[in-house]
Amino acid sequence: MSYRRFGLLSSHRRSMLRNAVTSLLDKEKITTTETRAKDISRIAEKMITLGKRGDLHSRRQVDSYVMTDDVVHKVFTDLASRFSERQGGYTRIIKTGNRKGDGAPMAILELVD
Repeated sequence: MSYRRFGLLSSHRRSMLRNAVTSLLDKEKITTTETRAKDISRIAEKMITLGKRGDLHSRRQVDSYVMTDDVVHKVFTDLASRFSERQGGYTRIIKTGNRKGDGAPMAILELVD
């Protein structure tokens, strides 16, 4: 499986993605660059799918990736019930233009209602 490196060391990249996924699942909307939004979206959708399965192994997998216990609980209660009828596509990426400082393409990543 290929992945984007973002010009970071592997430990920094992993912690950046873990923090971003945790923030997305907690706040349900974040602003980031388009490429990061694509990778964050992929991981967040896997976390929600694990939440829908709801067994102990899934809970431990989500708990090993998501940073806070409150968000893990939210994935298995609120988000799993909200997306129970949906077969994927839990996130939406909305392009918002370029960042002022360096011109990087920005996007809003949010959970679908």
